[in-house]
Amino acid sequence: MALSAFDLYSVGIGPSSSHTVGPMRAARTFVEGLQESGRLADVRRVRAQLFGSLGATGHGHGSDKAVVLGLEGERPETVDTDRADDRVAEARTRHTLSLLGIHQIEWSPDDDLTMHRRKSLPAHPNGMQFDAYDAAGDLVASHVYYSVGGGFVVDEAATGADRVVLDDTPLEFPFSTGAQLLEICEREHLSVSDVMLRNELAWRTEAEVREGMLALWQVMAQCVRNGIAHEGTLPGGLRVPRRAPGLHQELTRGRLRDDPLKVMDWVNLYALAVNEENASGGRVVTAPTNGAAGIIPAVLHYYVNFVADADDDGIVRFLLAAAAVGILFKENASISGAEVGCQGEVGSACAMAAGGLAEVTGGTPSQVENAAEIGIEHNLGLTCDPVGGLVQIPCIERNAIASVKAINAARLSLGGTGVHTVSLDKAIKTMRDTGRDMSVKYKETARGGLAVNVIEC
Repeated sequence: MALSAFDLYSVGIGPSSSHTVGPMRAARTFVEGLQESGRLADVRRVRAQLFGSLGATGHGHGSDKAVVLGLEGERPETVDTDRADDRVAEARTRHTLSLLGIHQIEWSPDDDLTMHRRKSLPAHPNGMQFDAYDAAGDLVASHVYYSVGGGFVVDEAATGADRVVLDDTPLEFPFSTGAQLLEICEREHLSVSDVMLRNELAWRTEAEVREGMLALWQVMAQCVRNGIAHEGTLPGGLRVPRRAPGLHQELTRGRLRDDPLKVMDWVNLYALAVNEENASGGRVVTAPTNGAAGIIPAVLHYYVNFVADADDDGIVRFLLAAAAVGILFKENASISGAEVGCQGEVGSACAMAAGGLAEVTGGTPSQVENAAEIGIEHNLGLTCDPVGGLVQIPCIERNAIASVKAINAARLSLGGTGVHTVSLDKAIKTMRDTGRDMSVKYKETARGGLAVNVIEC
C-alpha cells in the first residue's frame, strides 16, 4: 500500500469530506461504471441509499446534495460551489436528473434517495448503496461504497475499509509506523519532509510536487480570504453568525491591534475563516478532512506571517512533513469521525500541523515526531457530536482551539530533545482503541453530547 501526500490533501466542497466529498465521488463513480459497461442508456431510474452516520446526519452535511451532483457528473474539485444549491433545487423541481450530464432520467427525491438513520452496512459507518433500473424495472447494476474519511471512497470488496488504498506503487522509503520513519531519517540523514519528497517522486517529478503543494496552499489562502469577506449567517437553521469578518476588522482597526496575544487571535481568525467557508459549502482543502480543514491552513498562515524567514520552500516542507504524520493515522487508526470520533479528524489534523510546524522551525525528526504526539495525545477521546448534524457547533471553534494547540505542541517539542515517554505510535494506537470503545452516539450520529443537550435546552 502506498499513500501520497496528494491523497491526504485534495480540493473539495464543504461541509464534510466523508459526508459530502465522499458521496459525490461515489455517485459519480457509480454512473461512470454504467457508462463504461455500456449500460447507461438503458437506465431509467437510480436509487441511492445512505446508511449509518451518512443517514443520521447526511441532511446537515449536504450528503443528499452531494449525491445529486455526483450522479450528474460533478467532481468535488471542480463543482461550481456558487451554483450547487440551485442545481439541486432545479433537479428536485423538475423531478429529473441528467446522469453524467448526458442521460436524463426521472428522479423523485422522496422515493429515490433514502437516508437510513439507524441502519448500517457492515464494513464502515459511512455506507452507501446505488441501484440502477431499466424501463422494465429490472436491476441493471448495484454497488456498495464506503466513505472512509478524508474523501476516500472504497467499494464493498475492500477489507479493513478505512485503511485500504489500492495503490501498490513501490516507494523508495516505505514506512507504516513512526518508529520506521525515524529509523529511515537517522539512517539516511534525512528530514521527515525529505523522506516524503523522495517517496512522492514515485508519482511525480520534484517540480510537480512543489507546484502541487504550493497550489494547495493557494487554495487554503483563498479560502481564508473568502471567509473574511463573506458576512452573514451560516446555512442550516442554527443561525450561527460568521465571526471571521468582524474579528478581522478588530485585528486590523480595533481594540485587538495592540493586544500582546494578538497572534493567537490571528490564528483563531484563520481557522474560523476556513471552517465558516466549509460550513457554507465553499471550496476547501481536505487536510486530512473537511471537518478539520481549518487547522493546517491556520498554522501555515501563522508560519508565513509570523515566523522569520518563512518562504515557499518552507510551505512545501511543512505540508510534506504534515502528510507523513497523516499517513501514520490513516494506516494505523482512522481519520473518520464516524469511526473514531473527532479525535480522528481534529486530533489527526492537530498532530499533522504540529509536526509540520516543528519541521520548518528547526526541529529534528525526533522533535517532529514528538510535536505530532503531543498534538494527538491532548485530543484523545474527543467526541464528534455536531449540533443539528451540521459542521458548525462545536466544529468551527474546535478548529481554532486545535490550531493554537498545534503551535504550542510544536513549541513544547522544540524546547526538548525529542526524547519522550509516549511515542506517536503508542498515541495513535490509543486513539484507535479509544475510538473502538467510544459509544456510537458520539461518532457523528448527532445522537449524543452537545447534539442532544443543546437542542433540549
